[in-house]
Amino acid sequence: MFLRTLALVFGLLVAGAFALPAHADQQTPDQVVQGIADDLGKAIEGHREELKQDHVRLIKLIDGLLLPHFDIDYASILVLGQYARSATPEQRARFAKAFYNSIAHRYAEGLLNYTRGRVQVLPSKGDLSDKRSIVRTQVVLDDGKTVSVDYAFRKTRDGQWKAYDVIIEGISYVTNYRNQVGEEVRKTGLEALISRLETQGEQALDAMDKAQKGG
Repeated sequence: MFLRTLALVFGLLVAGAFALPAHADQQTPDQVVQGIADDLGKAIEGHREELKQDHVRLIKLIDGLLLPHFDIDYASILVLGQYARSATPEQRARFAKAFYNSIAHRYAEGLLNYTRGRVQVLPSKGDLSDKRSIVRTQVVLDDGKTVSVDYAFRKTRDGQWKAYDVIIEGISYVTNYRNQVGEEVRKTGLEALISRLETQGEQALDAMDKAQKGG
């Protein structure tokens, strides 16, 4: 359930960039997500089949749209956890890029599975602070079931609100992958993990999933 829903919400984050205005940094996190929910269906209308047949084009689209709205560097540091402190700046940068590329390839088609009306942004409980906020939503899956999905935002130094974590039914994307990455680093070392992500990408993520599930 977690991975299936993550594919959908990954697509939500990506495709939402179509609808965001030039001064999106002036919007609150709730407004950003509400704009995504309102305009996502229109954004991919008429392009679904083209993108389904052209994976390279889909990935290029994601590259151009996801990065402005998701804090990949910060999320990657959280995923690395304690190992971020001992990693060199070069290793942190390589891990961020390789991990992002792996995630983008793995969940690319989540973008194509979205249809209008699937996301409802819930009333805000208020910002955690002037630097962090949680946006709560409910996502309707193909089978009609409703799943709670929260987006964690932080305000960057240049004043932009960027998402860095997705929490699905209480399960954090960051925590989920931090556990897997930590296990891999303990087994093979950080450099080996980075190299595997760089060369194998989504296959490396699949292997980590299987290992965590016990085969």
